[in-house]
Amino acid sequence: MVATAKQEIRQSVERQRGELIALSRRIHGHPELSFQEEAASGWLADYLMACGFEVERGAHGLPTALVARAGRGSLRVALCAEYDALPGIGHACGHNLIAAAAAGAGAGLVAVADDLDLTVLVIGSPGEELYSLASVPDDVRGPGKALLLERGAFDGVHLALMAHPAPVDVATPPPRAAGRLHASFRLRDGTGTRFADPAELRRLDEAMAVAQVAITALATHLSPAARISTVGTSGCWSTTSSDAEIGFGAASLSDLEDLEQALDRCFQAGALGTGTEVELTTHLPYAELRPDPELVAAYRTNAEALGRAFPDLGPLLDRLNYATDMGNVSHRVPAIHPFFGIGASVVNHDPAFAEFAAGDLAQESMLQAAVALAWTAVDAATRPELRSHLLQPPHS
Repeated sequence: MVATAKQEIRQSVERQRGELIALSRRIHGHPELSFQEEAASGWLADYLMACGFEVERGAHGLPTALVARAGRGSLRVALCAEYDALPGIGHACGHNLIAAAAAGAGAGLVAVADDLDLTVLVIGSPGEELYSLASVPDDVRGPGKALLLERGAFDGVHLALMAHPAPVDVATPPPRAAGRLHASFRLRDGTGTRFADPAELRRLDEAMAVAQVAITALATHLSPAARISTVGTSGCWSTTSSDAEIGFGAASLSDLEDLEQALDRCFQAGALGTGTEVELTTHLPYAELRPDPELVAAYRTNAEALGRAFPDLGPLLDRLNYATDMGNVSHRVPAIHPFFGIGASVVNHDPAFAEFAAGDLAQESMLQAAVALAWTAVDAATRPELRSHLLQPPHS
């Protein structure tokens, strides 16, 4: 049964080769920023409907999110699709390939879902690259999967799978926790700074300067896994405030919370020293990834059966410094987020990575990742101990 199901999946993905590559390249050729992915989410939804899924567009109150469903089994697997691009450099993280791999895995599982007692979900999540924007939109509280998790999209899901393009294959990449805060210094007199004396307005910039000096001092004492970056600042002239966007990261959510409190004290020092007040706005963070070991092992075995290789990167792996909102999902649902290599000679978020993400080798790797993800779902459904492990509560 297992061999037959896996063979049927492989044949299905191969039959869909042209459509999946076209979907990947269409999304690549029309890059859209976080929460603006109207075309990409629409193309993905259309493809999944044609494959037999019931599709909810604009799912959970997010206009560019979607949830596609097929099968009525007791084990519920979610395949996570991303499709947003980076400002100025398009798909230099290869989310076009993530969307197509999730779609291909879902399409492959449709025909075998009922035989395996599976419910198959493809969850299209917008805004993964939210913190790459110069500023977070006022109406957005955090990255897409963090919001979807909060709104119930993963309730009842037993395993969540996705695969991400990279220079080489990695079974267990080490994404860390990350946060973002906006600081806004204002005068305390309440009269509105547009009519304030220029000498008074200068205090806003002085407050920001004090805070930046304090943050620089803080950064010298951070652990190697932590980081702070100034995303952007704006001065007070011709505005009503002096503002800054700060990105920060740590090994875990607990460490991230400690770092956020330290940053708060830095900004409060600026306000106290200059007689101003500061308003801090934070967003839902990216949690560190907690991959499920049994699912990782199953994915790796399946990928290797397809000819994939996982080089030993040694200490280079520990130097990777990035975050993903799939980490948030992994805190609630058994999940994996492996890398599949696309032969790139540069790392993700390098402008040249976008060219690799459209190439022939990247498309072939995407198709193999789709099969490996679907095969992992088959293993989850058919291995009694693994299935029992995944069915254990809680799966809120």
